[in-house]
Amino acid sequence: MIDLEFLNILCCPETKQSLHCADKTLVNQVNSRIGEKQLRNRFGDIIDKRIDEGLIREDGLVLYPIRSDIPVLIIEASVDLKSL
Repeated sequence: MIDLEFLNILCCPETKQSLHCADKTLVNQVNSRIGEKQLRNRFGDIIDKRIDEGLIREDGLVLYPIRSDIPVLIIEASVDLKSL
């Protein structure tokens, strides 16, 4: 689980909005789509690695994956939640 103090200093690299942790239901939904090879990142590539957690942008439109306790704050690696 991501450290809350660390989370408080993180922001979306695209919009500078704050981020919050995705709930388990959303993480499971994302991982289900990844397992079915039906989820693409914002670069357009099919995502093939499951996520451990996720960070959701304040507006609720984008998820940044967390793998091995490391947030991947790369705009192109994020997931457009409207595509779920």
